[in-house]
Amino acid sequence: MGFRLPLMRRTLFAGNHISSKAVDVPKGYFAVYVGEKMKRFVIPLSYLNQPLFRELLSQAEEEFGYNHPMGGLTIPCSEDSFQHITSCLNVI
Repeated sequence: MGFRLPLMRRTLFAGNHISSKAVDVPKGYFAVYVGEKMKRFVIPLSYLNQPLFRELLSQAEEEFGYNHPMGGLTIPCSEDSFQHITSCLNVI
């Protein structure tokens, strides 16, 4: 058993602005930004084990490298495509 520090408001630096959305992500999940409007999705870490999601990560690496200005991972596909892919992952 470890010890826990009091919850402090963590911030992510993204370009010239600061985001406090890191607090909104529960343990075991992470945030991604998808589509033209950069809609934010909070998804389970277990998706990282899925080949279909790994393909999305490869596409993100090709398009953006490791520069993600939103402070979270940017996925290069439409919102509809992303929702379809994640719905398939939820069935697996």
